[in-house]
Amino acid sequence: MPKPGPRTTYKYSEEFKSTAVRLSHLPDVTVHDVAESLSIHPFMLSRWRKQVRDGGIMAKNVKVHFPR
Repeated sequence: MPKPGPRTTYKYSEEFKSTAVRLSHLPDVTVHDVAESLSIHPFMLSRWRKQVRDGGIMAKNVKVHFPR
């Protein structure tokens, strides 16, 4: 049963998101491993990866590049 009261939501910086995405693209590293190590839900990281592909997440005014 969920706890009563307002839900806690977190805001992550663009730098945090882009770093997480970069980590998830390292060889032999899974989205699940990165998400677990950063204490975030794997779906959230997958959503950030999509946002990077679509150009929605930028870090220090530089687009985050990802391997294809």
